[in-house]
Amino acid sequence: MAGVGATIGSGIFVITGIAAAQFAGPAITVSFIIAAVVCLCTALCYGELAGLLPKSGGAYSYALASSGPTVGWIVGWCLVLEYLVACSTVAVGWSSYFTDLMASIGIRIPAHLADAPLSFTPSGEMLTTGALFNVPAALVVGLVTVLLVLGIKETNRANIAMVVIKVGIILLVVACGVFYVQADHLTPYIPENQGSYGEFGWSGVFRGSAVIFYAFIGFDGVSTSAQESRNPQRDIGLGIVGALAVCTVLYVAMATVMTGMADYRTLNVANPVTVALGGTGGALDWLIPLVNVGVVVGLASAILMGLYGQTRILYVMAQDRMVPPRFARIHPRFRTPVWGTIIVGAACALAAGLFPIDVLGELVSIGSLLAFAIVCWSVLVLRRRMPDAHRAFRVPWSPFVPVLGMASSTYLMLSLPGDTWLRLGIWMAAGMAIYFLDARPRRARAAA
Repeated sequence: MAGVGATIGSGIFVITGIAAAQFAGPAITVSFIIAAVVCLCTALCYGELAGLLPKSGGAYSYALASSGPTVGWIVGWCLVLEYLVACSTVAVGWSSYFTDLMASIGIRIPAHLADAPLSFTPSGEMLTTGALFNVPAALVVGLVTVLLVLGIKETNRANIAMVVIKVGIILLVVACGVFYVQADHLTPYIPENQGSYGEFGWSGVFRGSAVIFYAFIGFDGVSTSAQESRNPQRDIGLGIVGALAVCTVLYVAMATVMTGMADYRTLNVANPVTVALGGTGGALDWLIPLVNVGVVVGLASAILMGLYGQTRILYVMAQDRMVPPRFARIHPRFRTPVWGTIIVGAACALAAGLFPIDVLGELVSIGSLLAFAIVCWSVLVLRRRMPDAHRAFRVPWSPFVPVLGMASSTYLMLSLPGDTWLRLGIWMAAGMAIYFLDARPRRARAAA
């Protein structure tokens, strides 16, 4: 349930429309399948490593054990980016649906208080939009942060309820929308390339896979709570693969219905599901308010699980002296890492209020792809270093599957634009400066 809750976020409710309209067309369904295959290789690697090293650091713990503190820091820093920006992305999508829901009942939130003040051109130039701050996006992050501070029992109950609502909305849209799919909207299935890489054609399909890839990253959130699982050797592997399978079926079905109900070019909006429903000539207008309510409630679960995974990764990194020890301090009453939760929540709220969803989505994809490639590498390294260690689950067809995971993750990274690589480079440069100036000396002092 945790993996499904974290995975089904704005990837299906927001990024699907943007990727279809700008890159893949109706073949966004193929993009989802390609991304799922890449994730399957990584998920199998996660399954083996989670059983071998059942710690709450996920990919960070695996890289630390296989390749040492420097590579461990790199992966941990990528995971900080992944979870932080993923939560911000979902919050921006939540804001769009919330604003639309409020408008449907006569409450209009001013655009300058519900949009990002910054935007970026295809060449990477930063522009201002005239907006002040995306207040709803920041507000929902703040509310979820408070829920996390209160404790894991309350968090789990809320997460289960929100996941049920979210999956129910997807199934309802698919069940009703399938009767209004028009063949004309699905033709041509793969639009002709417009002369540049990633602008439709097969290159657009792969570019679409890279953009929507982050829609699958929630499966690794299962491994970050390994220390709280009664039987991690069994539960984590099954949870990862199960969450991936369920989410892939839901994604492909939803994308097919969305691009079949409306022209894919009209889906380049922050609320493509409601736009797709509106493309049925009024037949499914009755469903739009229900979808808005369901998405507003359901997207909060992805934010919740993302922030939860982020604080647990920082908790483990603090135990390893990678980050300040206060990230590992537990509140005596709530039994949660309150200080780390508040810091992470504040940073996430700031990013959600300032940046547009397309920039956030591509940045989280490239960061997670890099971390996942290193996870696949870690399986090969630990097979050599710890050949006799007990593994409740082993990656089949090794080394083929881990190598395929590394190669495919790298290819999808290369499909992303240069300005996304530049932002990743800036983030990693800042991270390495922190490592050599702060984290590494702290670990040395602790070992002395």
